[in-house]
Amino acid sequence: MRKVLYTVVLMVLAVVATGCRRDAVYADEQSVRLEFSEEKVTFDTVFTTMGTTTRMVRVYNRSRHDIELSTITLKHGRASRFRLNVDGDTSMVAQRVELQAGDSLHIFVQANIDPNESNAPFLRTDSIMFSNGQVLALEAYGRNAVYHRLKPGATTWYDSIDCAAFRHDRPHVFLSPAAVMEGNTLTLLPGDELYFADGAMLVIDSLAKLHAVGTAEEPILFSSVRHDPWYRSLPGQWQTVWFYNYSAGNVMRHCVVENAIGGLRCYPGSTLRVSNTIIRNCSDAAIIGQDATIVGDTLLVYDCPSSLVLIGGGDYRFSRSTLAHYWSYDTRDTTGVIISNYYPLSATELYANHIVHADFTDCIIYGNRAREVSVGRLDGFLMDTAFVNSVVRGGAWDVDPMFMDVSNDDYSLQEGSPAAGIGYYFEN
Repeated sequence: MRKVLYTVVLMVLAVVATGCRRDAVYADEQSVRLEFSEEKVTFDTVFTTMGTTTRMVRVYNRSRHDIELSTITLKHGRASRFRLNVDGDTSMVAQRVELQAGDSLHIFVQANIDPNESNAPFLRTDSIMFSNGQVLALEAYGRNAVYHRLKPGATTWYDSIDCAAFRHDRPHVFLSPAAVMEGNTLTLLPGDELYFADGAMLVIDSLAKLHAVGTAEEPILFSSVRHDPWYRSLPGQWQTVWFYNYSAGNVMRHCVVENAIGGLRCYPGSTLRVSNTIIRNCSDAAIIGQDATIVGDTLLVYDCPSSLVLIGGGDYRFSRSTLAHYWSYDTRDTTGVIISNYYPLSATELYANHIVHADFTDCIIYGNRAREVSVGRLDGFLMDTAFVNSVVRGGAWDVDPMFMDVSNDDYSLQEGSPAAGIGYYFEN
């Protein structure tokens, strides 16, 4: 009985205390100086008509006083190209925002840029206005682009590219798979930029071809559509450049291919000559050849689980290339270079053909595994491999090439490197 009475007394006291609690007392908001996690909220390139990913900024009240901000809003109001979410409040004007002493709040910002007639990047700005008089600047660089997407009512899984009308004064954004159809050639010029969304790819159909020739000063870019810092070097954001069966005469020179699942995929009968090109940040292999013909010269491949997967036959010749394997996004259970004259079609079937050449001359094939080349041989089919004047991890000439700084993706060679004079050529 005494325990019950004691409990009842405590409950009554709690109710009385709650009922007597005074309304919160706030310091004058003008007297408190807020701090921000960012001095300015900046968005990298935002393609017109496409929303950005969300940026977050934290607002700190490091004073000893609780405050209530009467408003948090955008300077340009409803005309702004930015949108705010203030601790869950998505209205244009967040009102009576409480911020206790030593506490913080989150503001999420998105940008949406309207198209205009400019071919060059242009700047859009605004500011977050706090009722205590402080201001946080916002800026985004907008770019107009040519968009490729499946048309309404399409009966194919890809959009067909009009090669004759392909513009070179604006970047191209691929929102779905797109194909160069049989009998056509897609010609890319120095400085052309192709950006791909999740699930998008470029397909070079049978008897079609790609002629992508940039320069050292203006390489041709194949990249992901997102440019925010988190996504800038994130692998696996789009599919691949896919050279379909019997796509012959393809040329890529002075190109950069990045952030794809598989960089370049060559199917049986396709031919590709790729040179002076960088392939990086792929979640699968940088180059996959399946009974194809590939000539690669002066290539730099890094941040991919494997640089080359050459299977099911073919003719492959690589020279003056650096293939570096220091994948760190997850566990890497493959070698950097995989060569096999067969591959499985199913649990009971194999595809096999002759590998007439798999030649590497003046190359560096190195990484953090004890062996970076594996070879699979099926009797009855040729397997002709040759490593000439090449540093190969686990091979006959296995020596540390002394890369300048692997952690910062600098694969130039230190002074005194035993591999001096071979591998990818870096400009001074």
